[in-house]
Amino acid sequence: MTDALALDQRLLGRWRNALIAGFGIGGLTVSSWGTRLPAITAELHVTTGTIGTVLAFITIGSVGGLLTSTPIAHRFGNRRGIAVALVVVAVALAVLGLGIAVGAIPLLAVAFAIVGYGIAAADVLLNVEGTAVERAAGRTLLPFMHAAWSIGVAVGSGIGAACAALGIAPAPQFLGEAVLILLAAGLIHRALPDHAPAEEASAPTRPAEAVRAWLRGWLDVRLLLIGVVMLGVELGEGSAGNWLTLGVQRDHGQPAAIAALFFTAFAAGEATTRILAGPVVDRIGRVAAVRVTTAVGVAGLVLFILGGSPVLVLLGVLLWSVGVSMGFPLGMSAAAEAGGPNAAARVSVVASIGYLANLAGPPAIGLIAEGVGLLQSFWLLVVFMLAAFLASGALATPRTPSTHERSIT
Repeated sequence: MTDALALDQRLLGRWRNALIAGFGIGGLTVSSWGTRLPAITAELHVTTGTIGTVLAFITIGSVGGLLTSTPIAHRFGNRRGIAVALVVVAVALAVLGLGIAVGAIPLLAVAFAIVGYGIAAADVLLNVEGTAVERAAGRTLLPFMHAAWSIGVAVGSGIGAACAALGIAPAPQFLGEAVLILLAAGLIHRALPDHAPAEEASAPTRPAEAVRAWLRGWLDVRLLLIGVVMLGVELGEGSAGNWLTLGVQRDHGQPAAIAALFFTAFAAGEATTRILAGPVVDRIGRVAAVRVTTAVGVAGLVLFILGGSPVLVLLGVLLWSVGVSMGFPLGMSAAAEAGGPNAAARVSVVASIGYLANLAGPPAIGLIAEGVGLLQSFWLLVVFMLAAFLASGALATPRTPSTHERSIT
């Protein structure tokens, strides 16, 4: 009995660690080109407007990845589906490197679309599988896994910065990262268990059916309420990534270097909260965890907007980071458990809302800031964070039917 339990724990540990690695690879990928955009722009002799247009293809590809994650899960299973999605990401990075090497802008657009597709599909499948390992382990693990994504973002940015400092061109960097991701995909595939959840048996297999199932999810009130939580926290996270440093520098009068350190504090605060949150969530539940963190986030945003001293502004940044840390991973977990067949389709619906908020929200904040000023535009973040607080009851764990109830359904 003890040996069997130890074996189960070893397999569970491999399963968990493989998913942590998958999330880390996702974070590394999405940050790999950010620090190299100046070099890419200079090497290709294009304007920032052209690069911005090319980057928009990431969003187009992401929509495709979200829509097709369900048939991928059904056709390949989560284990092979995750590996396939990561291989797609690796191929896309190689194509990106090739496009830069030959100076082909259309090839870059295709590469970014493929990257967006692979990352979005992998994200859904990793979250569905993460919920499965949570059930097997009997404890909350997704926040820790999402912390690995944040750490991957930091590592990817560091690799890009180091390559820039060493004079390594973007093309060989992306080709090297493609090889790294291919190796990681193989190791992750070997470590994940080969299982097929019973509820996925009725999942749609054809793309058209998958799209219809995804569209039906938008009529599920509980999923939409979970989406409100996603909307609030992801709008707050995406806006921090785009506007926090500018707000610290221009509106709070700090030097650019200090403003960068404030964003570093934000990233560290978010990752640390996710790393430490699992046992707390197990103790107080998902609903209470999101309510507490979003309330803290509201207080942080108000402090950031109104803070008159650097200390208060920094405190606001840290509280803001806590506020956006838990809604996405716990929302993903809640969506996967929301009931009915096809966890991938349910996760895809709420992930779509989160992606939309993270990608489209910051430009909207920028447009509002043109009229009222950046700090004043952040009151919109406060409103949506309050909405996330109010909608957090949708993250409650569904009641498990009794044996008698199951027998008559």
